[in-house]
Amino acid sequence: MVDSKPSKSKKRSAPSQGGPPSKKAHVSKSTANQPAAPIKKRARPVVLAAQSESDESDPDEELVDEGNGVAEGDSMDVDETQLKPAKDPNAAKESHKAQKVLLEQRRAAKPHSALLTQAKETWALARQNNIPKAEREKHVAALMTVIRGKVQEIVFKHDASRIVQTAVKWGTQKQRDEIAAELKGRYKELAENKYSKFLVTKLARLCPKHRLAMILEFQPHVLRLVLHREATRAVADIYELYANAYERALLLRPFYGRETALFDVKTGTKEDQERARSGLKGVLEGADAERRKRVLSALKENLLNIFNNPDKGSVRHAIVHKALLEYLTAVNETEGEAEQQRLRLEMLESCQELLAEIVHTKEGSRVVREFLAQGSAKDRKQIIKTLKPYIETMATDDEAQLVLFTALDVTDDTKLLAKSLLPTITSNSSKLYSAAAGRRTLLYPFIPRVRRHYTPALVASLAETDPIREHTSKKAADIRIAEVRASASPDLLAWIEKDGAEVSRDTGGSLVVTEVMLEADGEKQTAMEALLKPLATPLPSAEPSRPHPIDLPHTSRMYKTLLQGGHFSQTRQAVERSPRFSASAFASAFLKIVGKDTTLAMARGDGVFVVSELLERVHEDGSDAEKTILREWFKGFLKSNKAKEEVKGWKVLVDKVKKL
Repeated sequence: MVDSKPSKSKKRSAPSQGGPPSKKAHVSKSTANQPAAPIKKRARPVVLAAQSESDESDPDEELVDEGNGVAEGDSMDVDETQLKPAKDPNAAKESHKAQKVLLEQRRAAKPHSALLTQAKETWALARQNNIPKAEREKHVAALMTVIRGKVQEIVFKHDASRIVQTAVKWGTQKQRDEIAAELKGRYKELAENKYSKFLVTKLARLCPKHRLAMILEFQPHVLRLVLHREATRAVADIYELYANAYERALLLRPFYGRETALFDVKTGTKEDQERARSGLKGVLEGADAERRKRVLSALKENLLNIFNNPDKGSVRHAIVHKALLEYLTAVNETEGEAEQQRLRLEMLESCQELLAEIVHTKEGSRVVREFLAQGSAKDRKQIIKTLKPYIETMATDDEAQLVLFTALDVTDDTKLLAKSLLPTITSNSSKLYSAAAGRRTLLYPFIPRVRRHYTPALVASLAETDPIREHTSKKAADIRIAEVRASASPDLLAWIEKDGAEVSRDTGGSLVVTEVMLEADGEKQTAMEALLKPLATPLPSAEPSRPHPIDLPHTSRMYKTLLQGGHFSQTRQAVERSPRFSASAFASAFLKIVGKDTTLAMARGDGVFVVSELLERVHEDGSDAEKTILREWFKGFLKSNKAKEEVKGWKVLVDKVKKL
């Protein structure tokens, strides 16, 4: 029986491919028949981080009518006067029957109604998640038998498109390639269709042999497709997630203008294909001044057309960011510095309000960093003002945070940074410290580009703008770094005074606390006391679920590093003492706050290395009174703890005690 009331499409919180919202059931790995490849996701714009992800939902999970195949919004062409319920108690029942009859007549009158009815019956079996692999293969084979040769005719229907998607997802590679071959010549139409656009991304992901043919169909229409409401996502997915370098170059080629858009890969030589891979650089190689001007003018015009239509969503796509980066790179190679500045400023003015929508990709981040490095003080102020509402989100994005780092590197107006950029970062310390990306943002004002926290690749990427800032920034780098550090220090030291004891119990938090204590400017006595008070609690902890800080390896390492006064350098084989932190003051506070009993208890257990560093620091920098106190504490300690000789670090502790 078919329900007479078309059910509206609903968003599911945890949907599964093609199936109705079934009850959660345990599916073992042996029976779960997963797709051939994991579904990748494009980088998410920072401007959308707080919004619903409905526009970026999994193409596998786009919903259709689960009941009778009538799309939402389709009218049933039923005379309302015929269906108006009467006082007769049987009137509602008769009206219900009339509706079903009219609906069935309407469906039967549509093309391929019998085919769709048969396909849906098989599809209902094939799309289930909790069936054995062999059974699914049988259902998919039956589904292929039904739709074979008819795919082009039914794929544009909203419900039939899901049937084809299921066959592509769960079918064998041969079956997928068969569907892809049957759809050849219609890929552009598929991408522009509200429902079949998801099939395009599936085919690009699961049928790599047909991806080039798909891209060649797109190529003459790329600029239109990028601005098309439905097709823009399909083109963006293919470019960013699935295309190789050569296929990406083909998709980018139409941005350079009509005279370079046409490129025949079938007859092109290897040299031509290699030039295509090099993008705009290959197009301009050997070009005269007039041709270079025409190509750059065409690229600029196409980019401006996209920027002038921000509602299409295409500004967020990596393909647009790559084209923009290539344009700026070519501008930097244009003759005449005045001409370079003019072209660069025109482009900045055209996309300035959209910068927050492009910082989340590698190319987009590089573009904004280029604008910051090349721009004037006024340009940088405007860019920071535009990005200010999104700084918190950018701080946790691997690519967008590089823009923040470059802003700290090149902006001479550190008062502007202290008012607009740094407060947003430091005020969100409690949200940022637990994730690696957030920690990098918190620590950059104190230890920029230090290899302990920043990978060589990240440092190399940031260094790309260093030659530029030598010409565009007047302030010396070391002075700028000192001013930025001084601006960020008070807030983070106050944060440690308030929450440092708890934050240091977290692995990532202990790293942040260590670096801020070592490198921040200002008075740190209160922060030291806040960190040492938890050590004074009885050892072992009375709560098994909440260990003593010294029993947490990362927290114990933090105290050891602070007593050392810096980090141990493997290159120099020595501790590099921080000039902005007093390890002797920390040791003195340790003696006063932690006390004898807890210190000796730590020396007998996991805190042996921490106590060893305490002894070393007092021995080297402590006063005579402090040395006397420690001698009194450890008098007879070694004799009464001979059984501890097998404890790791015990020999180090013995040597330190004997030095006293």
